Amino acid sequence: MVGGAPAAAPALARHVVLIVGSGGTMCTGVAIARDLVLTAAHCTQPGAEYKLMEFDAAHQPVLRDVTDIARHPQFDLATMLAHRATADVSLMRLAAPLGQSFAPARLATPGKAVAPGDGFTVAGFGVAVRGDGKTSGTLRTAALVATGQPGSLQIRLVDPATNGERAGLGACTGDSGGPVFAGDGEALAVAGVVSWSTGPKLAGGCGGLTGVTPLTRYRDWIVDTARRLGATLAP
Repeated sequence: MVGGAPAAAPALARHVVLIVGSGGTMCTGVAIARDLVLTAAHCTQPGAEYKLMEFDAAHQPVLRDVTDIARHPQFDLATMLAHRATADVSLMRLAAPLGQSFAPARLATPGKAVAPGDGFTVAGFGVAVRGDGKTSGTLRTAALVATGQPGSLQIRLVDPATNGERAGLGACTGDSGGPVFAGDGEALAVAGVVSWSTGPKLAGGCGGLTGVTPLTRYRDWIVDTARRLGATLAP
């Protein structure tokens, strides 16, 4: 998260995980069961292997095995790369449950349509400075608001202080798949995942728009796939 995003509070951090790929990729995910992680489909490309990274008490990395990956069948990578709406959601089943420091997050229930100005909290392990991989690996959060014409296929978020006109808070490299929470405090629920970002004034980069795939249309697929994988979702 760029733009001076603060470190995540412990109550939120217990839901969020770091995903590393065999090709040197990094993404963010959210635990929705003790052994099931929700992330973006573009974070789980065919032919690559993925693991979850935890840190032990000495802050040393510990890798966790992934046994199953289910990408939404309607996901299209080219569409996502063009910043257009697609089913950019994926589930990862773990070989063993997460440790006790983690807690599953609940999925947001379908409610009223998102309106411009509605607030969300976005979390990710990505870089704090674009292009500087050494600034990644710390979970940060950004409070963003919906802009444009949000719908059930795509939501575009922006830093309310900059409105995308100059660099502000927003997702960047490594934040893909990160949870987009609606609500506040103990009532937080996952309403979407991070899919892409832009720089200010729609330029390439970060700190402008944060593109979100909302879960509204894909919630049934998530629930059904979780059941097929034998996972018990958070109530």
